[in-house]
Amino acid sequence: MRFVCLCAVLLLAACGDRNPAAKPAADPFPSTYKPPESGAVLIRGATVLTGIDTRLDDTDVLLSDGKIASIGKALASGGATVIEAKGRYLTPGIIDVHSHLGVYPAPGVWATSDGNEATAPTTAEVWAEHSIWPQDPGFQAARAGGITTLQVLPGSANLIGGRGVVIKNVPAVSYQQMLFPDAKRSLKMACGENPKRVYGKNGGRSPATGMGNVAGYRAAFAKAASYRAKWDAWNDKKAGAAPDRDLGLDTLAEVLRGNVLVQMHCYRADQMATMLDVAKEFGFKINAFHHAVEAYKIADLLAETQTCGALWADWWGFKLEAWDAINENIAIVDAARSDKGAGCAIVHSDDPNGIQRLNQEAAKALAAGRRAGLAISDEHAIAWLTANPAKALGIQEKTGTIETGKAADVVLWSGSPFSVYTRADLVWIDGALRLDRAHPDAEPDSDFMLGADVDEAAAAQFAAVPAAAAVIAVPEVPEAAAPTGDAP
Repeated sequence: MRFVCLCAVLLLAACGDRNPAAKPAADPFPSTYKPPESGAVLIRGATVLTGIDTRLDDTDVLLSDGKIASIGKALASGGATVIEAKGRYLTPGIIDVHSHLGVYPAPGVWATSDGNEATAPTTAEVWAEHSIWPQDPGFQAARAGGITTLQVLPGSANLIGGRGVVIKNVPAVSYQQMLFPDAKRSLKMACGENPKRVYGKNGGRSPATGMGNVAGYRAAFAKAASYRAKWDAWNDKKAGAAPDRDLGLDTLAEVLRGNVLVQMHCYRADQMATMLDVAKEFGFKINAFHHAVEAYKIADLLAETQTCGALWADWWGFKLEAWDAINENIAIVDAARSDKGAGCAIVHSDDPNGIQRLNQEAAKALAAGRRAGLAISDEHAIAWLTANPAKALGIQEKTGTIETGKAADVVLWSGSPFSVYTRADLVWIDGALRLDRAHPDAEPDSDFMLGADVDEAAAAQFAAVPAAAAVIAVPEVPEAAAPTGDAP
């Protein structure tokens, strides 16, 4: 018996790569998203803003098999359902790169506050997708604003808050049914006031200063570099016992390999410049700085490093690091040029209400840029909501523009998407109609929203009950510590 056990041990040591526990799984939580079957649709005579600096007037777009099949004039319907769109605008679906829907859902109570693992300055081991509540009615409200894809991020309490995830904005029972197939996860990082406040001011521990912030990032990635080297050496030789797994270092090692993209909450220009140096030191790329109210000060540096700025149109002043903002921020980042390429400006929300009106936020930024003397066309500005977010998320080959072969993620608007009077009439995701403003009852409600409509008979019956009898006693709940939330 001892001889058999010894042979088994030796065999496992010699064939360690066949042991599923010997190395990190490629994706332990794969996407199960499958678009429903849908018939072909011909959108006829629309004004098309393609997302690639092109406006096509009176143009037809054919959606078939979940893809954009054809774009042109007077296309044959071939049995497709025809949507007469003359006078209306067709754009790619809006992509929000910074959302907390599902992890800070409605109703916003302690029980659903799942966006910040504010227990240590570095929590690279947590994944936002494991907190997503698919029943959040915010997803449905976002679809009404033309949102077809979004990145759900953990909050900004920590230096390194964990992995973010890209999802399709579709009704689902599990978050895996929403995962954008083959999209890379992201690492959410945060600089500036938030980590100092949560840990230094409120917790009496590091980081308590800006230098503590930077030391924390460097220490984490130094460990990750060593961890990656150990795993790479083991994978090359497949000899001996595999290194011990560390879920947080797994994530950071994948950042160093380029398999997890960095999305960083950062406001001040000097701090963004410092973080670009940290990224250079350890050999990773920052895909986008989020919020970045001072991005206009280093727009040339962002263009040179091909770093996107995911920005608000006009949020400012709610804390000191948000003070030096200007309304022209998005337009200036967009206008920057370098020998590496053009600036990458993105309009993001970080807000369950703002995500419903991102087209109007882009309109504000567009107006501010034009007032500053920058010549920005509508067909160029739509990329702030579509093509550029797709680039920051690494999904630009699949969505974000209206081009043949791309996913049929498109929105038909009642008018110009940059008008406050415009609404999303029809929203398709992978060719499946997911919102029809003229027939709202056709869209399935979130389970949480079922029964939310007022039952007139029940309301009348309740109204007949004497007021004293209608009072419901609610037990007192001890006052809890203020939640950390996701303070911007």
